[in-house]
Amino acid sequence: MDYNTSDDNMTDGGILSIAAQVESLLFVADGPVSVGRLAKVLKATEGQVKHALAELEAAYAGRGLRLQWSGSHVQLITAPDAAPYVERFLGLEARKRLSKAALEVLAIVAYRQPITRPEVDAIRGVNSDGVLRTLLRVGLIEEVGRALTVGRPILYGITFEFLQHFGLQKLDELPSLEHLPVDEGEET
Repeated sequence: MDYNTSDDNMTDGGILSIAAQVESLLFVADGPVSVGRLAKVLKATEGQVKHALAELEAAYAGRGLRLQWSGSHVQLITAPDAAPYVERFLGLEARKRLSKAALEVLAIVAYRQPITRPEVDAIRGVNSDGVLRTLLRVGLIEEVGRALTVGRPILYGITFEFLQHFGLQKLDELPSLEHLPVDEGEET
């Protein structure tokens, strides 16, 4: 498989291309890695690393691997369509279903992050403490800071696990709010 669109995978001196080096680092990384850290390790520019990542992304299209992004952090993952086979191969139990309340809170956090618990409560109209604790425990949301308001409430955001759970490569893949269907019981 050729990961470079214009060059051979090996240079004349037998050294791997930047794309191949980036791929190697992402393969052994135990989690998301920043573009800056990849550039520093490879002694390359961030632009060169981004170009290499774009090459890898194109090469993985239609294959069993993907790049997953959150801001400037990236990780190598299996394709969401391969999840049932990977889970069966690894002997993992099927993913647990999320409650309606958990899905509501996840949607609010995903679309409004960073967001505080009182803001989530105001949108839902009910207390969300328990749901937030559960989502934190299972790793779908995380604390991302503190608001600069009275009491300095915790700010929540989604995690890479959230992206994996819903088969997303980037948060940008969420549908825009304007295109989401409205429940028939709701007023517009």
